Order: sequence, then C-alpha cells, then structure tokens
Amino acid sequence: MRIVYLVTSLGVGGAEKQAVALAERMQSQGHSVAILVLIPRLASEWPTRVPTTHLDVSKNPASVVSGFLRARAYLREFKPDIVHSHCFHANIFARMLRLGARPFVVISTVHNVYEGGWARMVAYRLTDGLSCGTVAVSQSAADRFIRLGAVPRRKCSVILNGIDIREFAPHGDRGARTRAEIGVAAAEEDAEFVWLAVGRLAPAKDYPNLLQAFAEVRAGRSDARLWIAGDAQLGQIAVLQQVMNEFEIRDSVRWLGLRRDIPALLDAADAFVSGSAWEGMPLAVGEAMAMEKPVVATDVGGVRELIGEAGVVVAAKDSDALAGAMLATMGESREAHAASGRAARRRIVEQFSMDATAERWTELYREFAVQSS
Repeated sequence: MRIVYLVTSLGVGGAEKQAVALAERMQSQGHSVAILVLIPRLASEWPTRVPTTHLDVSKNPASVVSGFLRARAYLREFKPDIVHSHCFHANIFARMLRLGARPFVVISTVHNVYEGGWARMVAYRLTDGLSCGTVAVSQSAADRFIRLGAVPRRKCSVILNGIDIREFAPHGDRGARTRAEIGVAAAEEDAEFVWLAVGRLAPAKDYPNLLQAFAEVRAGRSDARLWIAGDAQLGQIAVLQQVMNEFEIRDSVRWLGLRRDIPALLDAADAFVSGSAWEGMPLAVGEAMAMEKPVVATDVGGVRELIGEAGVVVAAKDSDALAGAMLATMGESREAHAASGRAARRRIVEQFSMDATAERWTELYREFAVQSS
C-alpha cells in the first residue's frame, strides 16, 4: 500500500510520536510511506527515517492556500491509497484535500477526549462525509466524540496506542548511572524516592495539581523527590515555579526539560505519576508500565483502560487523592513494587505492544481500501 501520514507538527508530543512510530513500522513492512507536516519545522521534533515534507502552513490565509496546493500536488504525484491524519487540524485538512481529487481513503485519528470546543465538533460533523472513518485511541475518547455528534457511531472505532516494548524495557545498571548523573543516590532502602512525570507543560497535564499533591507527599515523606521531563515555554515554567515556591517544594522538584532518554529516566525513577486533567491514551503511562514501574495516575481519557489492575487510578483534579496514592505506593515494599511492575509490563506486552497496534492498523487500511475500490 501507499500511505501518507498527515500531522500538524512533529513536535515532541504523544500523538506525534505515535504517528511517527506507526509510519516507520509500515515502512519496515514494505509499504511506500511518506509524512506531510502542516506547520514549518520546529526546533525540537521527533526524528524519523520516513521521507517528510513540511507544508509551512501558518495562521496567514495565504500560507494555508499555498500549503493546500502543495499538498494537493504532492498527493497527485505520490498517488496514495491511504491518507491517515492525526488530531484536529490535520484531520480537517486531510478531508478537504479529498475534494475534487483522485480518490483515496482518508482515515481521521482522534488522540484526546478534548480536541477543542463546539466549533471544532461542528467542523468534524460537517466534514465527516469526506472521511472513510474516525479512529479514537481510547474508548472514552470515542464515546465522547459520538456523544457530541462529531462522529457517527457507525463510522467510529478504537485502536489503542502502541508501546515499543523493545525500547521500553528495564536495562541493567542504567538507572544507577542516570541517578548519579542527575545527582541522586542509588535506589537503596534509605535513598531518596524519585517520582517521574513526563509530558509537555500544558493545561491538559495539570502540573499545578501534581505539585500540590507532591507538597502533601513531602509533608509525610521528606525523602520524596519529583522529576518532570517535558518541553515548556518560559512563561509556563515561571507560573509553575510560583506554585513550587508557594508550597515550598522547589528544592525537591527537578525540571529536566525536553529529554530524549526517557527509558533511562524511567530506569532511574522509583515510580511514575501522572496528574492530568484530560488525556486520550497517554503513551508516557504505558511506557512507564513497560519499564516495570509502579504507576499512579488520574482517571482521565483511556488511563483506566490502559492500567487495568496494574497500577493505581485516582480522580482527576483531586490533589489529596493523588497524594494519598503516592504515599501508599511509597509505603509498599520493594518486593511489592517489583511484583506490580512485572504485572504492568506483562499487560503492555500482551495488549498494548506496537506490533499488535500496527497489525490492527494494517487490517483497517486493507478493509477501507477494499471498500473504496
């Protein structure tokens, strides 16, 4: 098959990472694959071996028209069987490209339970006829979009995000080396207990909730430390630094910034925490599970679908509940942590591996290709 993946950006986010991983997996299986990116190249992007073209679309109407014409010309030459788009802007753009063009299958992917307000839901509804189907990364996301009328039930399906279980696997003494590099003692009985959170500084991640919970944790356990790995703008960091100052936890929180070594950070951490306000199917949680880490996360999007019984899920926007779960986890023995970690990895390997996800996508591509022929 000839497949084009259309994304808004290749910025370091979960949806973008999943799109790149899927594109590379399809390329490795012998399909002809390309990536189209709406906006200009960013300073930090996911690297990829797949041929990539930036359309340089901005908020300027002229650039939108120019990007549309460039995309139309590219597709005319590439002759795709499938155009698989990800997230709101790319989904709508891909649908519009189908107008008056050589027939190809358009598949839209929804990566979050919230992709904007009512106007965006209306846009999804009005352009639905130009898409062969919409796929959500969690059942909770699918249910919400159906309930809002953005997607008809008969055209909505669910394919869960996939985790690279080879990249995300415990690795010997890498954790001790990473702790030493960051300046934390090795993970021993009397060492500092490191919580890791991963994700860009954005409203969806609700870091103020996590920091408030961590302040409660520190009140009960002075050995607790929190590392946060994620991209951020200067203004966002300043706001959260004010929160840290308010709760007097600045000395026990480390902002690691954008990191490319998440498996090493997970090896170094004692447990993983997510305090998000909303999500689709968070890759970072699944990656932590694959790394055999105890996980505490808020009950948003597909988190409960992902974790099952292999972690602790608490209500969103409830810092007391989050803190309580973190303290309870810290109070468990290392043997208990190891057992829950093994169960978590087993769940990811059996149900959420990238191999299984890519196989489901391949089946869907073939199904839609047959229907359109």
